[in-house]
Amino acid sequence: MHPDDDFDQKLPPQQQASRSADGSSPERVVGRHRAAVAPRRGIAAVLGGTGLRVALATGVACCLGATAVAVASTRDTDEAPRPQVAEAVADRALAAEDGAASRSLDRSSPSPAPSSSPSPSASPTAKPSATPKAKKTTAKPKKPSRPKPVAGLTQAQMDNAKVIVDVGVDMKIPRKGLVVAVATAMQESTLLNYASGVLPESQNYPHQAIGWDHDSVGLFQQRPSSGWGTVRDLMRPAYSARAFYEALLQVPGWEQMSLTLAAQAVQISAFPYAYAQHEERANTIVAALLS
Repeated sequence: MHPDDDFDQKLPPQQQASRSADGSSPERVVGRHRAAVAPRRGIAAVLGGTGLRVALATGVACCLGATAVAVASTRDTDEAPRPQVAEAVADRALAAEDGAASRSLDRSSPSPAPSSSPSPSASPTAKPSATPKAKKTTAKPKKPSRPKPVAGLTQAQMDNAKVIVDVGVDMKIPRKGLVVAVATAMQESTLLNYASGVLPESQNYPHQAIGWDHDSVGLFQQRPSSGWGTVRDLMRPAYSARAFYEALLQVPGWEQMSLTLAAQAVQISAFPYAYAQHEERANTIVAALLS
């Protein structure tokens, strides 16, 4: 072997490491001899100092520690979460479902959605409120139409004849009695409601004419002094007609009598035969009012 051959390059790696670690000797073994070796200017020379070697070792250790932490972190993310972490995640998921994670400042419970099913408190037999019925407008009773005058009467005379007939119908007086009454009023007052010039009071009530035959008033010229009634009552056509019918009913057999005798039995007139002249027209008037 040539003395100038680089023996270090021929050594096995184990021996090279042992030699590099022994940096205190500057000699190099050449065979069985040691030879002085000039110090190298490479990395080994720079790292020859103890302080530098300590610093390097510390830096290497830090790098290795960081690498270990990074590897551990990678393993942690690849592995299943630890039990404490999994439990915390589950708790947060449940809280989110319950609405506790809402950012709203209002923490009141939301109103329940309206249900289509009836409320339990509602009675199953409850009926819907009935639609209010429209109020029926009560028609005002129509005034009875005034009868059309017949037999040459005026409207006022026909109206008075109607009152006489209506009262007789109400009292269930036979038709003959209605004719007797109408014929009597035609003779006594020409079917007009008379007041008396002798009784100024009679003129205070509705009237259609004024007569001077003593104190005789009204359709039948009945006298208050004879007990037929008060002046006020006798000035009412309906009252005077009823008074006449009541007196007629007191005459025995009046229905079989002639019109003149029946009327005279009630009126006791100074002209007893004057009533007969009105019988035909009285029949016409009564027939028209009863139809």
